[in-house]
Amino acid sequence: MFRPGMFAALALIVSAPAFAEQAKDAKEASVPFVNHHNIDDFQADGDQAVYLRVNGFDWYHAKLMGPCISLPFAERIGVETQGTDTLDRYATLLVGDQRCQLTSLVKSAAPPTKHKKKG
Repeated sequence: MFRPGMFAALALIVSAPAFAEQAKDAKEASVPFVNHHNIDDFQADGDQAVYLRVNGFDWYHAKLMGPCISLPFAERIGVETQGTDTLDRYATLLVGDQRCQLTSLVKSAAPPTKHKKKG
């Protein structure tokens, strides 16, 4: 007979390969010399992630710890790296008067293009 806790354990066992595959595909990245103005474009991915373009061609997808309410409307952003001059998952985005902590930074393709409304 199954107990309630056994269902949770069974769910973890069944989903473990999916988590392992996801973790293997998402290799954390770092960008050196970020304070030398090499982030030249960005595009919000909702209010909890952002695409960052570095040196005109490399794109990175940064996930945030929580909602960054000003991000979808931001015209500019700043980066705080805690003295290391390297953008990585420990950095903070400065968006208006908000500080938005990163939790992940991975190299990615360019962000999806926005479709214009017809009419």
